[in-house]
Amino acid sequence: MRFFTIPGVDAPQGKWVSLSLPRRFVCELMHHAKTVPSIPSQRRMQLSRVIAARNARPEHISWCAIFMKAYAIVSATRPPLRSTYMRWIWPHLYEHPFNVANFSIERIYRGEEAVFFAQVRQPELLSLVELDLLVRTHKAAPLESVPSFCRTLLLSRLPTPLRQIVWWLGLYSDGGYRAYYFGTFAISVVAAAGAAGLHVLSPLTTNLNYSSFEDDGAIDVRLTYDHRVLDGSTVARALVALEAVLCGEICDELLASAVQTQTPLAVL
Repeated sequence: MRFFTIPGVDAPQGKWVSLSLPRRFVCELMHHAKTVPSIPSQRRMQLSRVIAARNARPEHISWCAIFMKAYAIVSATRPPLRSTYMRWIWPHLYEHPFNVANFSIERIYRGEEAVFFAQVRQPELLSLVELDLLVRTHKAAPLESVPSFCRTLLLSRLPTPLRQIVWWLGLYSDGGYRAYYFGTFAISVVAAAGAAGLHVLSPLTTNLNYSSFEDDGAIDVRLTYDHRVLDGSTVARALVALEAVLCGEICDELLASAVQTQTPLAVL
């Protein structure tokens, strides 16, 4: 649709494209995320041992599952990472008793590339194999079979005034509701496409993302945090702990999983 013409210009006209339901959800998410005074913090990690352990399995565990569990282990022992800033009825911090991970998945919705979000309660209690299966299931299962995807589409179908009320209630009315529907931390990465977000906006207290690996196993890991809840030194120590967990517990579990996978072949 064009309200005026440009004299002397004979070019194909553009068109208006309505927001799809997933795009409408992301617009609402960014509306609330931009109110968070977030700061990105980065640490270059050396994960060559983790890469080798991961490659020892015939079927590789996804990096999303690996980082999700590692960060959940770190957050489980650090209550500030499970806390969130709540501004109603008066400003205060709410500390959730356990982790709820939120990770993004790209899916095709009615011919359009769209982003959906899924939540995992206490991922640190799941094995990497279980967590990897869960991630892969969310990537391949029919959209209508995933509850969080259905909530996204249902919410985005609501009229604007009602949709805004539901968003406000979910994010600001109660810390427990907020953790259940949105998570206590988020993971949003595009490293598989050879890119990385430098400052990922999110309404959550922390958002983890990482770049692609260098040839020597080095990788830049970023944690964007809400400065109302956390300070830079706390986040820096969390990143140090994350690298230690990746090179310790996670690496050990990957190696143990590889041995279990290869044992039946050895018997035969």
